[in-house]
Amino acid sequence: MISEPSRYYAVELHALPSRIGQVRKIVSAQLRQWHLDALIDHAVLGVTELLTNVHRHAQPDKRCTVEIELLLDRLTVSVRDHDPRIPRATPLDEVDDGHEDGSDDVEVLATSGRGLAIVGAVSDSWGVRPCGDDGKVVWFTLSAPPSAPPVEERVRIVHLPPTERAYTEYEPFPVLAGHAG
Repeated sequence: MISEPSRYYAVELHALPSRIGQVRKIVSAQLRQWHLDALIDHAVLGVTELLTNVHRHAQPDKRCTVEIELLLDRLTVSVRDHDPRIPRATPLDEVDDGHEDGSDDVEVLATSGRGLAIVGAVSDSWGVRPCGDDGKVVWFTLSAPPSAPPVEERVRIVHLPPTERAYTEYEPFPVLAGHAG
């Protein structure tokens, strides 16, 4: 189900790798429609990290809802899943790779909580809202640039072919030859 009232957008999905790429495109397109192009890179990176966490860790299933909402000057991106376990961000310098020799284990780094650290680095704020046995919502916010006027209020420039008379008289809406006003 996809809903789109005003400045709110939600997509329900199963967090599978193929769907994550599709959701990135959907979020990008919606932010472009809202004239928030400057937020696309950070929003897409954040939602990718949150969906990847659902794909890797959520139980009992991978169903989730991605929501984006613009209120005043703040964009909130959230992912709700059905796993009540609360995630924890782990700074990379605190990752215990389990090796005495200090060598890195790619698998440990991939599941270390680094995704939430990335979300924290690219966003203004982030957090988790528990929903009891129904799961949780992990969210982040981005500061939106000053809003552009709605499309209807923008000035439109119309190029008209030159008329036969000089522009000594001004008409609010010149009539083109052959067209009735």
